[in-house]
Amino acid sequence: MNKRIAIIDLGTNTCNLLIAEYRDQSYQILYQGKEVVKLGKEGIEKNRLGEDGLQRAIQSIREHQVRIREYGAFEIIALATSAIREAINKDWFQQEVKEKTGIELLIISGNKEADLIFKGVKLAIGEIEDHSLILDIGGGSNEFILTKAGKPFWKQSFALGMARIIEQIPPSDPITLSEIQQINNWFADRLEPLWNQLEHTPVSMLIGCSGAFDSLADLIDQTDPGAKTRIRQEIELRDFERIYQMLIHSTNTERIGMKGLESIRVEMIVPSVIFIKLVIERLNIQKIYQTDYALREGILYEHIFS
Repeated sequence: MNKRIAIIDLGTNTCNLLIAEYRDQSYQILYQGKEVVKLGKEGIEKNRLGEDGLQRAIQSIREHQVRIREYGAFEIIALATSAIREAINKDWFQQEVKEKTGIELLIISGNKEADLIFKGVKLAIGEIEDHSLILDIGGGSNEFILTKAGKPFWKQSFALGMARIIEQIPPSDPITLSEIQQINNWFADRLEPLWNQLEHTPVSMLIGCSGAFDSLADLIDQTDPGAKTRIRQEIELRDFERIYQMLIHSTNTERIGMKGLESIRVEMIVPSVIFIKLVIERLNIQKIYQTDYALREGILYEHIFS
């Protein structure tokens, strides 16, 4: 008998929904959608969630509940990630969401988030090359997973999301060379565990998932956000460099008009590509792939193969 599941991913910037049908080891994605929440808008570095962010989250979940009822998905899993797990008032937030929507938020650790991202990528790609480095860039945190023999060999979540860097080093419009250097240094200093882990391990490929990489692929392909489903798509280094140069020299107004860049990414795409370029150059990466599959698909993977 086919089963339907709805997976809500309440992140720092967006509240995402995936509805899928599965049976045995086969599945079909029926619906994907997102709502903007910007939980870090009131000051993510204070690690305190605000009333406005809570109201945006509640409204987003209610919007998703309409879709969930339409598709008749009786099993609902709602995950909360970096902005909520780091917040000193997360219990209040969790309780308010439960009271107003009936949804029980499962606040997952950075380690569990990385594990689910790996499973989501595995659902997309199948067998993953040894020493592939999976990277999920979020508003609150970034997850790195290194693979070996088809499994996560090393994984770590860094609370270095793009909403945090914008608050630490507010960029000019357009960003200046000195700000780019400051951002590079900020990331490089805090990624020491990654550099140490990979000091003697060449990375065979970088697999990027979630918002920033989706936007990169859309900008390269000149497609509207969400119009093209990508299970696995190569991003040529020359294409990345072209988009990088275009973005760091652009103003907010210019980015708003770029085909392929959704409004939620207009501000954060610049530090995102600076971050990606740092990783590429520091680890001498020669091959990049993008996939739409990540955290939500990881939950689906667990249900299919449990």
